[in-house]
Amino acid sequence: MAVCPRLGGGAVGEEVHRVAADAGCRDDSEQATTRLSFVRDSQAAGLTLAEIRSVLALRDSGQAPCMEVGTLIERHLADIECRMSELRAARAALREARAALREPARRAVATDPDRCTDGDIGTVLARPAGSGGTE
Repeated sequence: MAVCPRLGGGAVGEEVHRVAADAGCRDDSEQATTRLSFVRDSQAAGLTLAEIRSVLALRDSGQAPCMEVGTLIERHLADIECRMSELRAARAALREARAALREPARRAVATDPDRCTDGDIGTVLARPAGSGGTE
């Protein structure tokens, strides 16, 4: 049965179908299910609602959206590759920091509160000399 938001939801009976049709609502449940599946699959693949809307608008206008979808996929893959690279770098920095925390004897002198100066702030997170970081 059709559910028409302009009627405040669905109801039972032929009269409701007639009123819904008069209000511009359609009972294309298979088409709606297919469209909803496309939206959910697209969101799961990382497309934004705006991108999905643009693909659906192309299709609704009678154009094949294949090239647009291909472009979106390529863009999202590039974004994911970039983000993964950034995450790998962050993971490496955190692993170094964790390793430094596990070496209290070596770092204790550098971080002794009685001898700590403004230049010593963040020495646990700072990369040791020669570790490949920027000094």
